[in-house]
Amino acid sequence: MKLNMTPAWQALQAHRDATRDLNLNTLFAQNPDRFERFSLGLNGLMFDFSKQLVTEETLRRLVALARQQNLQGRIEDLFGGKKLNITEDRPALHTLLRDRSIYSVNEEGETVSHQVQRVLDQMRPFVDKVRSGQFKGFTGEAIRDFVHIGVGGSDLGPNLACLALESGEPGPINMHFVSAMDGVQIVDSLKHLDPATTAFIITSKTFTTIDTMANADRAKAWLLAACPDAEKACRQLIGISVNKQAMSAYGVASSQQFEFWHWVGGRYSLWSSVGLSVALYLGMHTFEGLLHGAFIADQHFRTAPLEQNIPVIMALLHVWYLNFCKCGSRVVLPYTSCLKYLPDYLQQLEMESCGKSVSNDGEWLDVETSAVIWGEFGPNGQHAFYQSLHQGNQMVPADFIMVCKPPRADNYDQHLLSVANCVAQSQALMTGKSEEDVRAQLQREGLDEEHIERLLPHRMYPGNRPSSTIVLDELSPKNLGMLLALYEHKVFTQSMIWNINPFDQWGVELGKQLSKRMYDELQSGDTSTHYDGSTKGLMNIFRTHSR
Repeated sequence: MKLNMTPAWQALQAHRDATRDLNLNTLFAQNPDRFERFSLGLNGLMFDFSKQLVTEETLRRLVALARQQNLQGRIEDLFGGKKLNITEDRPALHTLLRDRSIYSVNEEGETVSHQVQRVLDQMRPFVDKVRSGQFKGFTGEAIRDFVHIGVGGSDLGPNLACLALESGEPGPINMHFVSAMDGVQIVDSLKHLDPATTAFIITSKTFTTIDTMANADRAKAWLLAACPDAEKACRQLIGISVNKQAMSAYGVASSQQFEFWHWVGGRYSLWSSVGLSVALYLGMHTFEGLLHGAFIADQHFRTAPLEQNIPVIMALLHVWYLNFCKCGSRVVLPYTSCLKYLPDYLQQLEMESCGKSVSNDGEWLDVETSAVIWGEFGPNGQHAFYQSLHQGNQMVPADFIMVCKPPRADNYDQHLLSVANCVAQSQALMTGKSEEDVRAQLQREGLDEEHIERLLPHRMYPGNRPSSTIVLDELSPKNLGMLLALYEHKVFTQSMIWNINPFDQWGVELGKQLSKRMYDELQSGDTSTHYDGSTKGLMNIFRTHSR
């Protein structure tokens, strides 16, 4: 039976039809305890969804949908190592990276828990060596700068964590990130670095990713230009990959090859050796704090009742707005600049996971599965797109992220200003500003009635715009790990509701395949007769103007 014809789905559709005039201001007036009822806590994190356009009945019907789709069983399948990635015939064991004690999954003759522990045991002494100044370059000087080369999840996760958790105080090393394939980023980075004291972390699952390896080639050539002794120069290369043979062929010493595995998807790779950059920059204790926080979220997701399960409620609200309220996008608004990369990270996590139109049964879906996820650091957003959030004619559910304790000890007043804006914006989206309130304000400003009537419709806010607020008591490694893992489980829950595979990403492959052929043809001057007129025209324009 098609999902949208099932009893739970039909019941939700009827409920939506009956509650189209729901008003948040009225809901709060009717229930003074709404905040307490519609918020959940977890070990330093609080999820407030009281400003969502839902009632107790809405939540009951959404949970009934989750039960109909056997969500609890699918959660156990995830933690039990079932091969949920059906198109690649493998399990998704990223939660194992956070807790090795509950697994006995066997891969290639060795339990996965032992594989993970082995790599952690390799990371610790290497991190100590680097941070103590014992990792030296070809001149014998200590390496002070690391350039992390990756793309997608192997860039977004470490970059997010390093910025979010840095103390603001100088550490023993500097960390730089390069992901752009056009060469501008790597060239600009190298201008300010010394090859004698710089090392490169090349992060690629296959060690053949074209954009990553193009940047790696530029970095390696830069080292060799300063140190023609290839063996010495390559001592400043660190590899993170599934493909040990390719790392060795590239010149990466075996002691500096850090493995991860095919069952770690790129958007879940922060928790693996891909997080080496975080450990090097901020210390192994910081990386392990991230893992611990994610483990707390894992345990909550696995054991909490559906009605009190934070990622389940987050996901069900998303299903409600996308499928029943027809809201095609959701905005993520962190109110600390330390989390400025969070919207980008969540965009990949959700859109790459849920951007599917075929079910696990191979049937075309009749329901939407992928909202557009976007966002910005809150104050920047206020001066860019909040106008549309407040007065535009599309409803966009929002996730506000707020931190109580200032990430920097010396900026409490400015941090307070940021928090005030966060809470005020969520209130303004909900309450709006009525005709009566606008009229009274304009009268206080001394405007005549004709002027008031002209301005009135432009100054009103419709309000009734839904949002959630996630509050962290502080931006610690544990809390960041919890936050990211809760969003992971939110995405997993949605995918199980829709019966799609969130662990593959075949949609990115076609463009990669075509670009390889096109790159060769742009170099050679040839043009395939199979291209359409627009593609041929664009290639010809490039050839005309590129040199």
